[in-house]
Amino acid sequence: MRVLTDKPSSAPAGTTYRDAGVDIDAGDALVEAIKPLAASTRRPGMFGGLGGFGAVFDPKAAGYKDPLLVSSTDGVGTKLKVAIEADKHDTVGIDLVAMCVNDLVVQGAEPLFFLDYFATGKLAVETARQVIAGIAEGCRISGSALVGGETAEMPGMYEDGHYDLAGFSVGAVERDEIIDGSLVKEGDVLLGLESDGVHSNGYSLVRHLVKKSGLTYADPAPFAPGKSLGEALMTPTRIYVKPLLAAIKAGGVHAMAHITGGGLPDNLPRVLPEGHGADLDAASWDLNPVFRWLKGVGNVADAELARTFNCGIGMIVVVAPERAEALSALLAAEGERVRRIGTIVRRAEGGVKLTGTEKAWA
Repeated sequence: MRVLTDKPSSAPAGTTYRDAGVDIDAGDALVEAIKPLAASTRRPGMFGGLGGFGAVFDPKAAGYKDPLLVSSTDGVGTKLKVAIEADKHDTVGIDLVAMCVNDLVVQGAEPLFFLDYFATGKLAVETARQVIAGIAEGCRISGSALVGGETAEMPGMYEDGHYDLAGFSVGAVERDEIIDGSLVKEGDVLLGLESDGVHSNGYSLVRHLVKKSGLTYADPAPFAPGKSLGEALMTPTRIYVKPLLAAIKAGGVHAMAHITGGGLPDNLPRVLPEGHGADLDAASWDLNPVFRWLKGVGNVADAELARTFNCGIGMIVVVAPERAEALSALLAAEGERVRRIGTIVRRAEGGVKLTGTEKAWA
């Protein structure tokens, strides 16, 4: 399933690969530790077992007749620095999966399988196991099969205790069911699905503001009673896949936008047709306490906050107005916290107009 990729160079007789910093035995131990994690994500469409050079997946066996494949790759960004400094590694894998599968579902695609890349200077088996356990959990939440991955132990590339992550997801949607924003029209309603916190974008600013605050990640979180600052900031990215697939099946969904880097102003226009914009009312949802704290620590302007963070809305669903009430109820029944946050308007310049922040975010 996984291979240590750093290749040995020529060395004097008697010198071993371990002397150069690569421990193949540790890699083998990790493979054994994570086999049950991968097995727990098995789903229809998996073809054969683990251990080959490539993973095979059968869309027909997953129930598709004429599928388009949709793919996404992403990382976790500098949230990894918080994970490392806070010594909390069990949820960052959920973030990795979420950043990929939330991007797939906005086009109507069901995530089918996932692969990960874990790179480090010296392999710490237990840390890597915790990370991959999080990846497996993210796969279970989203219905993805964890079909493979790569572990790279590369001495000299990373500081002691540091690692990097990347993920790759593939999904499928029937050809005539893809969601591309072409049905969006004036008067469509914007349903906002609340986030669970910062998710996985804006952490370079988060880390800067934590430093400015004078707190450490071990200190109590000013905005989350009972949690340390590190624990609160490591709250994983919410995975919206299954509720959104249910909404799509019910009918009336015209477009969706995953609110990541660029926030509300930059992500929603990506799924709107030319000549259409969105009017949002900041008073229609609650600014998550973590963003209120960050805003206060850095005296961050509302416009900067909105373009850097999700500000409490992790996903926007554009729906036909006559379906708004029913879809709100369906999404709530699926466990989402749903807010009606705005409407689609005809506007030559397009874009997002966000009003009410001066009161709602004060």
